[in-house]
This record gives sequence, C-alpha cells and structure tokens, in this order.
Amino acid sequence: MDKTYVLKGKQKPEWLLVDANGQGIGRLATQISTYLLGKHKPTYTPGVDMGDVVVVINASALQISNKRLDEKNYYKHSNYPGGLKTVGLREQMRVHPERVIIAAVWGMLPHNRMGHALIKRLKVYSGSEHPHVAQNPKPVA
Repeated sequence: MDKTYVLKGKQKPEWLLVDANGQGIGRLATQISTYLLGKHKPTYTPGVDMGDVVVVINASALQISNKRLDEKNYYKHSNYPGGLKTVGLREQMRVHPERVIIAAVWGMLPHNRMGHALIKRLKVYSGSEHPHVAQNPKPVA
C-alpha cells in the first residue's frame, strides 16, 4: 500500500494582483479565498498554510445591484447594552469600500487561528494604485 505524501513546512508565498473592477462581490471573494488558502496549487494540503499574498485593486469599482446596496447591512456591537451599530452597504462603499471585500472574504475562510493568519495576507485598495510594486505581484486573469 502506498503512503500519501503530506507537505510539511512553509513555502514562500507568491504575490498575486486581482483587479476588482466590474466584478461581483461573491465571485471575487471566492476567487480571493481560493488563492489565500492555496487551493489553486497542486500541492494543496488542508490544515497547512500554502496560500499566496493577494493584492486587490479598484475595490470602489465593484459591480453591485441597487437592491443589494439598499438592503445589505453590516453590524458590529460594542458589548454594551444598546451598543449595536449598523452601516448600510451603500454607505460602506462610499466611505470604506475595501472593508466590503475583506468582510466577504473573511466569511469564506476558516474562523480559527489559521483564518486569522490568512486574512492578514489580503491587501485591499480602493484605487488602482498600491504600494506593493517592489514585490512584483502577478496579475490574475
């Protein structure tokens, strides 16, 4: 009987550049989470950090329907009585469009220690400029 090879240790992550211009939130978040987890690599191993660093540009140019802009809300609570804060998607896109992508990707990652390490490798920018030119990120189609 052959034994299954399990990759151990960390490999140096690649830097990938994703353009969010004209894309929907869900499909984009699925693509980004796949790159962060490393599922696009043939050496993918569950439970081992194999993913890449993902730089997302043009977060403010997401394609979102008007109904979703009006109906979707983001909630946070201060843990004090009456401390629930609600921000609508339209307001969030106007003030902090990068948080919309981060929240969508976080929902698709494991909510444990590994997920916290993965979300730190997501860099989101609302415009087309980013400060990671020195890392030479490869554009993803």
